[in-house]
Amino acid sequence: MVAQETRPHRIDAAIPARAGAGLKAEHVNDILQTDADIGFFEVHAENYMGAGGMPHRQLETIREKYPLSLHGVGLSIGGEMPLDKDHLQRLAILNRRYEPGLFSEHLAWSTHDTTYFNDLLPVPYDKATLDRVCEHIDEVQTVVGRKMLLENPSTYVAFEQSTMSELEFLREITRRTGCGLLLDVNNVHVSCTNHERSAEDYLAAFPIGDVGEIHLGGHAPDIDDAGRPLLIDAHDREVDEAVWTLYETVIRQNGPIPTLIEWDNDVPAWQVLLSEAKAADTLLSQAAATHLKRAV
Repeated sequence: MVAQETRPHRIDAAIPARAGAGLKAEHVNDILQTDADIGFFEVHAENYMGAGGMPHRQLETIREKYPLSLHGVGLSIGGEMPLDKDHLQRLAILNRRYEPGLFSEHLAWSTHDTTYFNDLLPVPYDKATLDRVCEHIDEVQTVVGRKMLLENPSTYVAFEQSTMSELEFLREITRRTGCGLLLDVNNVHVSCTNHERSAEDYLAAFPIGDVGEIHLGGHAPDIDDAGRPLLIDAHDREVDEAVWTLYETVIRQNGPIPTLIEWDNDVPAWQVLLSEAKAADTLLSQAAATHLKRAV
């Protein structure tokens, strides 16, 4: 497959410090007909790894009007096996074809031998895993030819063999590879609730200087076998008030950062998703004004 040449009538690729939304095929007509006022769209790379067809025609049209963030969900950065070379090449082609402003992947694994699991599974935070993840990220950034953002996971169990905290693990990855981070605030809330830790403390210590994008999404409440609260990172509803509060604190203290509303299951009408993005945009504008006053 030959990468397409840059189309001169595309808008600039840079992602503004505004809210964006995940692009869904059922929303494309509404987006284009209303000339939707939104900062950017994010797409899952694996949905566009074919050579052509309707998905690419729609995405080309969107790319003419909006910046894109390309988010991978199947690379298995944390897996024990070598990275899939064909998958990596397809990611490189997509990056050249659509010139996304940001490119990201998950700190997770999803493959074992020849089996692919349709899930993002956690990794232990130890030296062996750290070395492997850094090696994989170096390979990705070399093949794709650009900086990658790594997303913090939502977790439900902790590994006995972990020898460092998640934050220590992430800091060392960015130091060794030069990659950036994607801060998923909902994942922080989910993980900290499940492990009975403070989300506020986690975020206060997060290496925010390495963050290129923030994710917000909905989660499903449940209880575990002991009757304790258990949250599932479901992406099937609006952003929870607790997550909005954490997010507002992050951007008020650190300034506006490009923010995506994730809603991947039980996808609502476009106007519902857009209203969530507008709520984030309002908070981003307030954060920008606060930082402007501090700078004067």
